[in-house]
Amino acid sequence: MEYHVLAIGDVVGENGLAHLERHLRPLQKMKNIAFTVVNGENASGVGLTPEQARRIYDAGADAVTLGNHTFGKMQIAKFLDDVPYLLRPANFTGRAPGHGWEIFDRGGVTFRVVNLIGRCSLNFNAENPFTTMDKILGREKATFTLVDFHAEATSEKLAMGYYLDGRVSALWGTHTHVPTADERVYPKGTGYLTDLGMTGAVESVLGIRPEQSVESFLGGLPGRYQTPDGPCKMQGAIFTLDSATGLCTAVERVDIR
Repeated sequence: MEYHVLAIGDVVGENGLAHLERHLRPLQKMKNIAFTVVNGENASGVGLTPEQARRIYDAGADAVTLGNHTFGKMQIAKFLDDVPYLLRPANFTGRAPGHGWEIFDRGGVTFRVVNLIGRCSLNFNAENPFTTMDKILGREKATFTLVDFHAEATSEKLAMGYYLDGRVSALWGTHTHVPTADERVYPKGTGYLTDLGMTGAVESVLGIRPEQSVESFLGGLPGRYQTPDGPCKMQGAIFTLDSATGLCTAVERVDIR
C-alpha cells in the first residue's frame, strides 16, 4: 500500500503557528496524509514552549521535531522527557533531556521518526550524525523511517542523503527556512529534499521583520527579533511511501498561502 507522509518546515512565531493551525488539517484531508512531522523549534522565535508544542500537536502533527534552538525556552526541558511526540536531535549528548527518535504505530504500520542536527556551522558539541543513524537503524525495525536533518550546510544534507539511500524511507532538511527545488527519489529509493522551507510570514527574512535583518547586516543593533504581520505561508513536502519496500516512490513540494 501507498502512504503519504507530510513534512512541514520550521514554524516561526505565533503567526506561523496560527497559519499552521488553520491550514494543516485541510491539507491532510485533501492529500490523504497518513502521518505528519512538523519542525517547531522557532515557534517562539528562538525555541518553543510546552503550550506551543501542544498546539502544534493538536493542529495535526504526529511528531514535532526541533534543532539548534531546542533549549531556547528552558521550560521545554522537562516536557521533552514527558512527551513521546516531541523530539530533539538524537545526536545531542546523552546528558541532554529528551529523546531523538520514536516509533509511532498507526494501525500496524510503524513510522520511525529521527531528528538529527548537523555539525557544519552548528557547533553544539553534537555527536556524529552519520554514525548516530547507524546505531539507530541497528535497533528495532519499523515499516518506514523518516529523518529530519536540521543542518546549515547543503553539502552535509546531500551527503547524508547518499549515506542513507535505501536504508531510510525519506530524509529532508530543515533550519535554513528557504525551500530548495531538488526534491527527488535517490537511486536506491530514499525520498529527499535539501530544505523544506518554513511556516511563517511571507514578507520576512527567514520569518523575522526585514528591517531588523537589514539593520543587523548594516552593523547596527536590531533588537530582539520580531515576526512581521501580514500573510503567511506553510511550506514542506509530501513523500509517497510503499509499505512493501519501506521506500519512497514520489516527492511533492507544498506551499500553502
